[in-house]
Amino acid sequence: MDFSFTEEQEAVRDLAAQIFERAVPPERVKAVEATADRFDRELWGALADAGLLGIALPVEHGGSGLGLVEVCLLAEQQGRVVAPVPLWPTLTAAGAVADHGSAAQRGRWLPGVVAGDTVLTVALEEPGSNDPARSSVEARPAGDGWTLHGAKPSVPAAHLAAAVLVPARTPGGTVALFVADPSGPGVTRHPGEGTDRQILSELVFSGAPAEPLGGAVTGPAVLADVVARATVALCAVQVGVAESAVAQAAAYTSQRHQFGRPLSSFQGTALKAADASIDTEAMRVTLWQAVWRLSTGRPAASEVLVAKWWASEAGQRVGHATQHMHGGMGADVDYPIHRYFLWGKQIENTLGGASATLARLGRTLTAAAPDGAAPSAGTGGAS
Repeated sequence: MDFSFTEEQEAVRDLAAQIFERAVPPERVKAVEATADRFDRELWGALADAGLLGIALPVEHGGSGLGLVEVCLLAEQQGRVVAPVPLWPTLTAAGAVADHGSAAQRGRWLPGVVAGDTVLTVALEEPGSNDPARSSVEARPAGDGWTLHGAKPSVPAAHLAAAVLVPARTPGGTVALFVADPSGPGVTRHPGEGTDRQILSELVFSGAPAEPLGGAVTGPAVLADVVARATVALCAVQVGVAESAVAQAAAYTSQRHQFGRPLSSFQGTALKAADASIDTEAMRVTLWQAVWRLSTGRPAASEVLVAKWWASEAGQRVGHATQHMHGGMGADVDYPIHRYFLWGKQIENTLGGASATLARLGRTLTAAAPDGAAPSAGTGGAS
């Protein structure tokens, strides 16, 4: 498989890297973390001005009309500087509206996202199962519309969002996506702080007005598509987090001396660094395999789960190893490497941790195997 990017994709990556590296030094992240909403509005505006928030949105709504590859390149650069902006939830929700929304919904939300005026989010976490297709939220007909009843935990950027996409079970048993206002009537928001110091909210729906994504109740394929795209965007952030953490550990251990020698020259340090680098490359290759299959319309259910498993399992190993290589400095919560550890832990468990993801992968492979046959060990795209 050829993982090289086109010139246009490389230009998107380089532009994103330039903006993030210039606008988000460690002291800027610390300053934003001290604010009430944990949202770097200046950076969000810069991304909008550069056309990056609309990178995969339709041209007729002000976007660039590109795709998932470009979204993940952008998300990877965010991870490299742990930039406090709600990028993956907004672009996931906006992409869902662009692909599956009605004309009215696209006109209502997408221009604001492109301009940087609108934040969107997704409520995909599900307590107990981490499977959005088992949503405990109910959608009930109410006159000409629908209302939502139930609760969703750990919704990112709900305190900023103009709309949230919520998987909800209809009376017929179908779990479909609905659009609701997270600050509207019938919604109670309980904000809290995530491991990465960002604001996550529990949303409690008590007869909250909502409308189906696309204007009519959709089938499970739409929800599966949105969850898959959210998952790979999150994995892309984790790749960026791991890349930067390994680079920082390499620089630190090369500069720090013990017994007259750089720490990087000691075998134990070198082995840790090598393992972290291998883990990062495994995360990268499984991510891009999943993105490529999604982008080309190929079946990708198992590949997405393989990428998420690596992002969770290897991501936390990289976080531990790079923090450990910083010694006492790694335990300093104000030192930059600590933030990468926190971001890695948050991503590890978002949309399902390693064990939950592995269980879902097993069910997916078993369901895809011919009757009576064992699933192929290579089906998931990684060995």
